[in-house]
Amino acid sequence: MQLAQAFMGEGKQSPQPPLILAVEDNEDNLLLMSYVLDSLGCKLIGQKDSSETLLVAKEYQPDLILLDILLPGESGMDLVRQLKCEPLTSNITAIAVTALASFEDRERILAAGFDDYISKPYMIDELEGMIRGYLWHKMGSCRVFDLCQE
Repeated sequence: MQLAQAFMGEGKQSPQPPLILAVEDNEDNLLLMSYVLDSLGCKLIGQKDSSETLLVAKEYQPDLILLDILLPGESGMDLVRQLKCEPLTSNITAIAVTALASFEDRERILAAGFDDYISKPYMIDELEGMIRGYLWHKMGSCRVFDLCQE
């Protein structure tokens, strides 16, 4: 429960920063995502494998999920299908982050239930732009609130 309180920031009156769940088995890629998300003022739950992803998503209700496709164990494709079938997680935006880059791969990934797709290697500003695009309402409200407090 303490972990949930740390992420949810119980007791604060200010708007909460966006919470992102990133599932990436490559430690360097996960570290890069954490830097990008931190620079945007987001909180991160990072996972290196998919074993707990559905449970974590249900418990913490992230604003966005960044999900690698090629993971050890359960694939990102299988996970997104489960997430979209689960009432608690069906409306969470899921973005595929993958090296699969062909037109056919993209179509298959989107058909599986992902809301969007970014191909590795990606430019940092491309990932930032995509995250801002999906979370503009939450990120924008935090900025307006911060300006009003100054």
